[in-house]
Amino acid sequence: MKIVILAAGKGSRLGKDLPKALVELYDGKTILDYQIERLAKYFSLKDIFIVVGYKKELVMERYRSLNFIYNEEYDQTNTGKSLLKGLQKINNEDVLWMNGDVVFADAILPKMIKAGKTCMLVDEKQCGQEEVKFRANKKGLIIEVSKQVSISEGEALGINLVTKADLPILKKHLLLVEKNDYFEKAIENMIKEDRVRVFPIFIEDNFCHEIDYPDDLEFVKKNIKAILK
Repeated sequence: MKIVILAAGKGSRLGKDLPKALVELYDGKTILDYQIERLAKYFSLKDIFIVVGYKKELVMERYRSLNFIYNEEYDQTNTGKSLLKGLQKINNEDVLWMNGDVVFADAILPKMIKAGKTCMLVDEKQCGQEEVKFRANKKGLIIEVSKQVSISEGEALGINLVTKADLPILKKHLLLVEKNDYFEKAIENMIKEDRVRVFPIFIEDNFCHEIDYPDDLEFVKKNIKAILK
């Protein structure tokens, strides 16, 4: 299994002039530090690929032992095209990927790995307008995932897994989406057009939170002990 971390974006909504993945949380550790610490328990560092963009040198200098893929259009594209960049050299393998701004407890990764199927980490909750939401059918399969889901069951949290069988289909749809689309658009399209089965993996009582705004950052900092369990 390969790992792709999407860390090309700028933390402008946080008021930071650096890649959002390098925002510090606690004791000098960044969001990306916490992600890599958890990933290293299950994967070799040589299997981790980081998609970089804004001030890429800052990320590359801090994590010299990892693999980097440059999205030269980071300021013109969204996560859909960044993920496509990250997947270009990966074939015939399962891929776990995540946004570079999500902070999660140790128990999350085993849930995703053990699933053994194309899946998305989700939380059952009431969502706001800016959150990526999901809806499942009666069989428990995800059928909608976007910010525009009108009747949602909760939030898609930004950690996902695609099996090697579904990887070519995901790549096809990432190629077809618009530059400003999130990768969730490609997932929704492969569900609708190719009948790919995408399963929700619920976080249950585990901590997982994406950091978009200053309030998110403060929330994570206040709950850092729960993350470290």
